[in-house]
Amino acid sequence: MNWLEAVNQLGDLGESGVLVTLAAVRGHAPREAGAKMVVGRAECWGSVGGGNLEAEAVARARALLQSAPTTQAVSAPELLTLRLTPTAPNEHGRQCCGGEVTLLLELLPGARPHVAIFGVGHVGLELALILSRLPLELHLVDSRAAQLTPERLAALGGGEARLHVRHAPLPETVVAELPAGASLVILTHDHAEDLLLCDAALRRSEQGRPELGFIGLIGSSAKWSHFREQLRREGHSDHEISRITTPIGLPDISGKSPAVIAISVAAQLVQQLKQQVARVSANVPAVPLQGNP
Repeated sequence: MNWLEAVNQLGDLGESGVLVTLAAVRGHAPREAGAKMVVGRAECWGSVGGGNLEAEAVARARALLQSAPTTQAVSAPELLTLRLTPTAPNEHGRQCCGGEVTLLLELLPGARPHVAIFGVGHVGLELALILSRLPLELHLVDSRAAQLTPERLAALGGGEARLHVRHAPLPETVVAELPAGASLVILTHDHAEDLLLCDAALRRSEQGRPELGFIGLIGSSAKWSHFREQLRREGHSDHEISRITTPIGLPDISGKSPAVIAISVAAQLVQQLKQQVARVSANVPAVPLQGNP
């Protein structure tokens, strides 16, 4: 497998990696500028020159992977300069080519955030259109098959998101299948369906499933007052119920057209996803990265 195939495979598997590029060569070196390799947590693909040069690159890349959060995060590229002389400090054998190389190490994001839209009506479709342009795992769920036809969803193709389209006559059963930390937006055409989805989202912990991330519900204050009482009758505590955000969207972006609502909700989701990544990053100890001077 070459380096490009490795990048694609890691992306398909939702696994992190590091792309190492031989960015500059001064003097003699085993490979020319532009050579690439991909370093995974257990395997490597391609080569930037072998020997101490490559071993140092792999060690630095693995340190990056160890310090990176498991969710997608933005990480600045790293530059690593190595001298290929007998007097250069090394840990993996000597290379006496006489040159100097600079490596560029770029962290390839691993698992993408999951966002599930329940109800692909006017607002849901507009929201899906915006989110389809982002690097997400985007789940579209509706109890009405007519809302999920290829023709209706054609505009969602070509973006960065991976689409997971699901016709579910009982959409609340899909909630238990979402991965840990997934964000859920409830926008269905039926208030009874909305209520069942809220109940299913809060019951995940009772079912031994990890909790979801953001849980958003569209609707008025009157609708939420009714839902809150119903959820209490179903045995949910006020603390659990408070995990549901309603109304959804940023308060500074207001309006009733589907497009405006979608923009407001998408902006709120981006904020929530960034906060989620920041919380994960705060709990991952940093690993010092050291290379040859």
